[in-house]
Amino acid sequence: MSLRNRLLYLTALCGISFSCANATVYGPVISSNFPDPAILVTPNVTYAYATNSGNINIQVATSYDNGTTWTLLNGVDALPDVGPWATVNLTWAPDVIDRGDGTFVMYYAAESPSQNTHCVGAATSTNPLGPYTPQTQPIACQTAGGGAIDPAGFQDVDGQRYIVYKVDGSSLGGGGSCGNANGEYSTPIMLQMMEADALTPTGDPVQILDRTSQDGPLIEAPVLILHNGTYVLTYSSNCYNTVLYDIAYATAPSVSGPYTRASSPLLVTGDDGLTAPGGATPTPDGTFMVFHATVNFNPLTRYMYTATISWNGTTMSV
Repeated sequence: MSLRNRLLYLTALCGISFSCANATVYGPVISSNFPDPAILVTPNVTYAYATNSGNINIQVATSYDNGTTWTLLNGVDALPDVGPWATVNLTWAPDVIDRGDGTFVMYYAAESPSQNTHCVGAATSTNPLGPYTPQTQPIACQTAGGGAIDPAGFQDVDGQRYIVYKVDGSSLGGGGSCGNANGEYSTPIMLQMMEADALTPTGDPVQILDRTSQDGPLIEAPVLILHNGTYVLTYSSNCYNTVLYDIAYATAPSVSGPYTRASSPLLVTGDDGLTAPGGATPTPDGTFMVFHATVNFNPLTRYMYTATISWNGTTMSV
């Protein structure tokens, strides 16, 4: 289905979707707890992956109509083995890339007992559904900074591979519903160059963004894409378990920055009937994205939504 036909089909669905007011945000398309979703587009199937739920370390959903309708694969765990460095059922915010050689690489965050923090790691599979086989060691832990979470892969036009991730300073304390309420800690977004295997880090990570007072206690959930020669970093700010959580973005002329924040967030509570939208992953071409929004704060439950993306120069909108 072409993008034009997808838009027509989604518009027709507006009568049954409360979030179709402007025919760009749709959903919920998965009405189960499916937070921090990532998207992988293949020629015949589109996949979404999400944070652990119950005994499933990495959830998976599929779409056979380019992201219009989705099926959650109940009982399917894309990462049944989280690796010898990690513990189960604390596996967050996956991302999956196609390495181009018949191998798919999953990035994920999991709790490391030896570090007493989350670290980011990688796993591989020849099937997008998995099972993915984890590497024996994590890619990054950033233990002194509070851990490393929310990894996402990126490949530049020259073929160079990277991941971005958050240093989880908000886990170090500082009070508040998600830590760092006193603003004591940094929560920087890091850019790590990777070797061609997309598994092995090379060189030191580079900080490309950090929280400011307007972000509340944190920024997190980074995803990097390249759109018409501009590097676009989407991220969320404020506490994930409050109505202040949002989806924002920054742009740069170079992969390593400097990144300039957009003048306003992409999505906030109240837009399209959403509450606490966050954890967005755009497709690499910048035309479509998946994200979650909160439907219940106790217990915390976040459903998956989708949106079509429009551009005016370097300004992004949905």
